[in-house]
Amino acid sequence: MRILVVEDDPLLGDGLQAGLRQAGFDVDWTQDGVAADLAVETAPYAAVVLDLGLPRLDGLELLRRLRMSGNKVPVLILTARDALGDRVRGLDGGADDYVVKPIDLPELAARLRALVRRSKGEAAGTLRVGDLELEPAARTVSFRGASIELQPKEFALLQELMLNAGRVLSREQLQDRLYPWGEEIGSNAVEVHVHHLRRKLAADVICTVRGVGYLMPRDHRA
Repeated sequence: MRILVVEDDPLLGDGLQAGLRQAGFDVDWTQDGVAADLAVETAPYAAVVLDLGLPRLDGLELLRRLRMSGNKVPVLILTARDALGDRVRGLDGGADDYVVKPIDLPELAARLRALVRRSKGEAAGTLRVGDLELEPAARTVSFRGASIELQPKEFALLQELMLNAGRVLSREQLQDRLYPWGEEIGSNAVEVHVHHLRRKLAADVICTVRGVGYLMPRDHRA
């Protein structure tokens, strides 16, 4: 699950990036509003963690531009501004959550998972599609009652497909959602991960739509 952290403090930004990666997110990090504005135009982020006091473009103005352009990416404001007026302006401006610094990383990760679930129309913490169950917080997967061990990118790919069950996702879409800036990507990386998932689960769990991409059927019970 690829997210964007927008934070101008180098120590805090680095800590957020490292901590959220440890929690299973693929994280890009920008340190000013203009760079963040460009990033959200070019990458399909699952969520954005947004500071307000940013160089070059204030966080609230960035949020306004996002919503004016029709971008519905979930935005969690993470800021030192704790006045009631700031919270009201942030939430009324289109933020999905507003958190005052400091925050424990496990709580931040949980809030982000909740935002992404709601954006996909999912209420429960555990994702279920057919006989598949995926627990994002514990990073566990079971299929037909059996626990399945997955590599990090396999887990991330499976999560994306489950969140979008019934929809075809292209190789390029999946690649963009799985790999942050600077991470080396093999030309057939997505195909390799799909192959491994089919081998560990079942061949019919992920369907290939020729010339388009991959689809997880909403129900794949044997």
